[in-house]
Amino acid sequence: MTEIEHGEHNVLSYLHPDSLVGAMAYLVLFVIAAMILSRALRAAVHAAMTRSGHLDRTTVSFLQQIGTAMIWVVMLILYAHLIPVLRSMGTALLAGASVASVVIGLAAQSTLGNLVAGVSITIYRPFRLGDTLQVAAPTGTEIGVVDVISLGYTTLRAADGHLIVLPNSIAASSVTINLNSTFAPGTISITIRLSRAADIEAARSLAIAVAAEQVGEKSVAGCYLTKVDGTGATLDLRLAAPEFKGRDTLRSLLLDKLAKRFNDAKFGGGETDSPAFS
Repeated sequence: MTEIEHGEHNVLSYLHPDSLVGAMAYLVLFVIAAMILSRALRAAVHAAMTRSGHLDRTTVSFLQQIGTAMIWVVMLILYAHLIPVLRSMGTALLAGASVASVVIGLAAQSTLGNLVAGVSITIYRPFRLGDTLQVAAPTGTEIGVVDVISLGYTTLRAADGHLIVLPNSIAASSVTINLNSTFAPGTISITIRLSRAADIEAARSLAIAVAAEQVGEKSVAGCYLTKVDGTGATLDLRLAAPEFKGRDTLRSLLLDKLAKRFNDAKFGGGETDSPAFS
């Protein structure tokens, strides 16, 4: 019995916060606890956003990031308070903390500015996740959909897939146009040239029908008569491209379909009277 008690005493001595093994064991426990709490927070936020459509995704996502950071900070403070060595070192480091904070503040003022601007974006909400923004970039004006709002940066996804990364300080202080639902995707315009003898109204209806078969009626803006002269008439077929990357492929397909359908419909009696597409 005495040997068992002696063995338990030795095991407990190893797990004491004063020992290196005990400090490492508590570190592992605190890290695991922080990871579990962080995952639980993310799961709760995801469930709340799924159930309640009225919740603002931008605010919830931003608060989730702050909550995760606070969990790790609290765990670090508790761990430092539990370990006697770190607790005694804290007293010695307290005197230099103010100097270090000033130095770090000066060195990381842009990062801290981004953090404060991120909080401002969350509070005032000039834009949200999913909004379409027009911003000024070194390459010129860029348009993209808000994909991520983090503690330091706002990321936009452009129509062709490339990412536009904005520091929150710039996103909050510069002029940003929120296009929201007014933004129209890239359009495709196809010019149709007809002879004067052609039935213009029938040609318009056929062009719209061919375009609607490929992209749907909602994506077809219309087919407009833009020019009439002594030799013929010109129509302009306009439609929205569903995807930026597939614009050229879609345009090529439409030109082929239009040429075949207009040829089958016998628009123009000879080669000189045949419709032209560009």
